[in-house]
Amino acid sequence: MKVLVINCGSSSVKFQFVETATHEKLAWGMAERIGEKESLFSYKNYKGYSLSKSKCVFGDHEQAIKRIADNLQDPEVGVITSKDDIDGIGHRVVHGAEEFCSSVKITDDVISVLKKFIFLAPLHNPANILGIEVCRKLFPAHTQCGVFDTAFHQKMPKHAFLYAIPQSFYYEHKIKRYGFHGTSHRFVSKEAARLLGKDIQDLKIITCHLGNGASVAAIKGGISVDTSMGLTPLEGLIMGTRGGDMDPALPLFLMENLKMSEKEVNNLLNKKSGILGITGGKCNDMRVLHDLIAQGDKDAILALEMYCYRLKKYIGSYTAALGGLDALVFTGGIGENDEFVREYATDGLEWLGIRLDKKLNLELNRVEAKISASDSTVPIFIIPTNEELVIALDTEKLIKGQTVDY
Repeated sequence: MKVLVINCGSSSVKFQFVETATHEKLAWGMAERIGEKESLFSYKNYKGYSLSKSKCVFGDHEQAIKRIADNLQDPEVGVITSKDDIDGIGHRVVHGAEEFCSSVKITDDVISVLKKFIFLAPLHNPANILGIEVCRKLFPAHTQCGVFDTAFHQKMPKHAFLYAIPQSFYYEHKIKRYGFHGTSHRFVSKEAARLLGKDIQDLKIITCHLGNGASVAAIKGGISVDTSMGLTPLEGLIMGTRGGDMDPALPLFLMENLKMSEKEVNNLLNKKSGILGITGGKCNDMRVLHDLIAQGDKDAILALEMYCYRLKKYIGSYTAALGGLDALVFTGGIGENDEFVREYATDGLEWLGIRLDKKLNLELNRVEAKISASDSTVPIFIIPTNEELVIALDTEKLIKGQTVDY
């Protein structure tokens, strides 16, 4: 099947057009700065055509998605002849609450439920819903499916997903650990099992999805039993602009003693903290951080130390929670490309059987590879994530009336 995968943000639309039979990307790109005076559009196809950040104007998401559809059908740069060549449309949806533990076909009822739980993801779900509604308008005859970032984590045991506050907050207000990046964690854990030649049901795996947003998952028998992000994507690891774990009284302290408003605190913790905060606003990009480190910047050195220390703590604690470890996986933009983070985060974990081959770690960047030492009892992998492929394959299964296996 040929499936169009849509990832709709508040001012952007990322897309991939995937052939599920071969797992090949036929076309991909992004519309950016939607609603601004000047928008940008990128489009590439498997034939080698490449348009990067072309200036244009997208007044709304409908115009952007229409441009995507037009390019796919364009006689010169397209990869199909008509909309009829699109077999289905899969949407990335950030939050499915507890209502969606697997991928689903989009219906009016599904959209109503998603709108009901906007309060759990006010920055992401409105844009995801908008993308679905626009596509339903532009492609009324096509099956639309939703794949949720939270779904993979919905089998976590109660002792892992509850917070130690009165349980009424969970039962009445749905306050719990939801976790995110689930589509990525699901994909790379299955890939790790394939590389090991073993049934995932027999494995204990830790997956580290490291990008500007980052999370770790403990996966036992193919099921997520714990993950570092919580009610929101703020909890857990240090990230590009998010502070991750901290004293929960800190926001109260800032509001009471520094007279910061709720909005100011939220902005501080989500957009001005993490690597950006530690470096004094110099960068939130790991590549730039390494450039600063090469120049001897002490704040940048501290940021990398803090980042890797937090990651190391999670790897150690999740190994304990799993009762052992059969594979450690690094994925995401940083996990796949940053040999320094992988080295520093695993250094000192040899007593757990985690031993990195430093030479392989340097040589095998950016590709699927095993980078553990020959005497490491725990295999360590770099596995490039492919969330779009997962969404496309889930959409194919739903169109065929098959159950999506989580």
